[in-house]
Amino acid sequence: MKQIPIFPRLQKGVMLLEALIGILIFSVGILAMVGIQAAAFSASADAKNRADAAAFASDIISRIWMSVDRTSDASIVTSLNNFELNTGGSDCAFTGGQADNTNTAVTQWVSAVTDSATGLLGATAGMQQIDVSTADLNRVTVTVCWQTPQDTTRRRHQVISYVF
Repeated sequence: MKQIPIFPRLQKGVMLLEALIGILIFSVGILAMVGIQAAAFSASADAKNRADAAAFASDIISRIWMSVDRTSDASIVTSLNNFELNTGGSDCAFTGGQADNTNTAVTQWVSAVTDSATGLLGATAGMQQIDVSTADLNRVTVTVCWQTPQDTTRRRHQVISYVF
């Protein structure tokens, strides 16, 4: 008499189980790729904001360098002081000290930084600062701040330049 092996009966459904495990591994891999893509997008947006902030800070420093009256030491001090903006306060919540600066270069710069289409997302005029210290070798400190909806705190980029 011939006996039928038991093993083929034990093999039933193993292929289905292998397929399900394969689909599970594939799904976890796809979810990980989606998570990595979201993190990369966030990092890319943050890098763009930082690059834009650096460009805005360089822009106003260039305008200051080009606009300063260098005929005498007193005229340098006077013209530099015309660029001061929001010199009081801290942590991107600036107040006081020519907060309503009427210098054309400063108002254009603030408009560019806070423009909803081309400026920094979440930037306001009160978050931008140009601090001039003529006692410290004509030091100009530009602080550009912004806060995106995803940020819990304000971001800032600060540039220090000496105008001679």
